Amino acid sequence: MRKIIVLITLVVALGLSNFSIYQRENHIKNGQSVFLRLHPVDPRSLMQGDYMALNFEISKLISKNFLLTKSDGFVVVTLNNKRVASFVSIYNNQKLKKNQLLIQYRIRSGKVKFATNAFFFQEGTGKLYENVKFGEFKVNNKHELLLISLHDKNLIKIE
Repeated sequence: MRKIIVLITLVVALGLSNFSIYQRENHIKNGQSVFLRLHPVDPRSLMQGDYMALNFEISKLISKNFLLTKSDGFVVVTLNNKRVASFVSIYNNQKLKKNQLLIQYRIRSGKVKFATNAFFFQEGTGKLYENVKFGEFKVNNKHELLLISLHDKNLIKIE
């Protein structure tokens, strides 16, 4: 009986893991690309290795200009011809223009958060990421962001 329970638990865990991978791959494949300006900070964690904390320019604009509730929401951004996002407003059920997009934000510890707040990289490769100015994200139909790459001021991918 124990073997059956362990086997069922293993199958469920693998199934959930594979479903999560499928969702992420689908997000990358079908999401809209958008570039967000970043203000990275380069901390180092002994437990986590080398990583870059990601601060979003849009987060600062929202925090500075809007009284935020404790609930999550959406922001309206305008995309230029290179798909770089510029903050327009907090979404309040207004109709979007053709070049606008909704992006989900979350409030955590009184701060505006988008997608991820860190980018992990291989130890010793930190110099590559010193000139990061943009993150490329994919936005899915739920307006969630997924970081796919980092770019310099000319939107050249850093690899």
